[in-house]
Amino acid sequence: MTNRYHVYMLECADGTLYTGITNRIKERIAKHQAGKGARYTRSRLPVRLRYLERGEGKSWALKREHELRQLSRQQKWQLIAEKGGQIYANPEEF
Repeated sequence: MTNRYHVYMLECADGTLYTGITNRIKERIAKHQAGKGARYTRSRLPVRLRYLERGEGKSWALKREHELRQLSRQQKWQLIAEKGGQIYANPEEF
């Protein structure tokens, strides 16, 4: 199993943002899109990947996820904009 983790933010169909971690980003996004991901996103489909960070270790990912969740909605969108505001439309982009 890989030690590389991703921290990600999804934009839900209702415009809200969801933050999570995974060590298998392609599979995780597919689960979200299939309605089998987090309870929060199930009723807010479809989702779009708006932010992605890679790092080493689950500990790093949990700490970074906590940091991102503490940001205000405006700060999250600012962070997304600073990273180019891109939408990751295709999991193959990872």
